[in-house]
Amino acid sequence: MNIPLLLPEDQPILLLDRTDDLTQQDVLCHFALDELLCRLTGEGGPAICHIWRHPRAFVMGVRDSRLPQAAQGEALLRSLGYDTAVRHSGGAAVPLDSGVVNLSLILPFASKGPAPDFHQDFEIMVELIREALHSTGQRVDTGEIAGAFCPGTFDLSIRGLKFCGIAQRRQRKAFIIQAFIIAQGSGCERARLVRSFYDIAAETADPKQYPIVETTSTASLEELTNIGSGAAAVQQFITAVREVIRNGQSDKDLTGVASRFVMPTTEEIRMMADQMRQRYNNK
Repeated sequence: MNIPLLLPEDQPILLLDRTDDLTQQDVLCHFALDELLCRLTGEGGPAICHIWRHPRAFVMGVRDSRLPQAAQGEALLRSLGYDTAVRHSGGAAVPLDSGVVNLSLILPFASKGPAPDFHQDFEIMVELIREALHSTGQRVDTGEIAGAFCPGTFDLSIRGLKFCGIAQRRQRKAFIIQAFIIAQGSGCERARLVRSFYDIAAETADPKQYPIVETTSTASLEELTNIGSGAAAVQQFITAVREVIRNGQSDKDLTGVASRFVMPTTEEIRMMADQMRQRYNNK
């Protein structure tokens, strides 16, 4: 099945695939790039699908950073070699590594009419991931998975096990839909890491203030589908996403959107990351 991804006002989307670059140690730089690209899109730049990975990071939500012993939990993670940060989009703690594929759909609001309901934003990402996994023959369900880390209404799961979470960030003229997809490795081990953080960070907190993580609620695409094993699972998923994005777009369309794209400089990304760190850390 090859169904073109339906985007606001049926516009082409530019692919920015940075999954081969695992040299960036500051995980906030990826979110800073999204923020800058969203500004570009809102000012007349192209819609963008940014695909990226990080070698070893633990990204917290703002509520996680406010837990009574969050600093101690973060110290544990850093001692294990994880870069840590607080992200500006919604959601709770998520571990990232080379087996996790991150998708950011950066889209402009329609030029006329009201901004879409945020549920419609999420559905665009759901549609993309479902289509990318169509060839596996597995049904992808939406709905919160009890016991999974970073729980939400738009958890994506197969046979009751979560493999993807979705969050969003809105600016005045454009918005970002962000998803993490566990493609390779053990979902159980990642859930165990998140639970170890909450065991420390939330030791004296009200249980309503953080998710209760169970190790049996999360799995990877490698574990759930026939997409491949090891690094092949990651590459196969990335390839499938690229094919969905490219489907139905002409070379002329892509040339046109590429002409409106300006990649932020390394210094601009670093400065934005520093601003985000000052704004969202230790809140």
